[in-house]
Amino acid sequence: MNDFLKVNKNFLTYSLILIIVTAIFGINFLISFLGNILILLFLIPLFIFLLIFVGFNYYKSKFNQCSNCGAISLGLSDTCITCGADLNDINKRNQFDKKPSESTIEVKAEEIK
Repeated sequence: MNDFLKVNKNFLTYSLILIIVTAIFGINFLISFLGNILILLFLIPLFIFLLIFVGFNYYKSKFNQCSNCGAISLGLSDTCITCGADLNDINKRNQFDKKPSESTIEVKAEEIK
């Protein structure tokens, strides 16, 4: 047995180093792999929710409601599908370039006796 150790000293040394390195990096790899899977399990639903939220807000901004009959359209046409009213008037009313004095409500305070 003593002759075996003398002859195969390099083999035993490298085998021992290989076993130790494999154990350390194998556990590290497993922990990293499981951590990445858990991150993906949380991030993919969050990303899908974000896409749905952005898509919903995009389509919500395209909706027009007819002031004449109350029908809702996607803004693909210039006239209402139901009553034929002009929807461009609605878009002009929804713009933000109005003067603030036109869109504010004046409230007068009265004393109660």
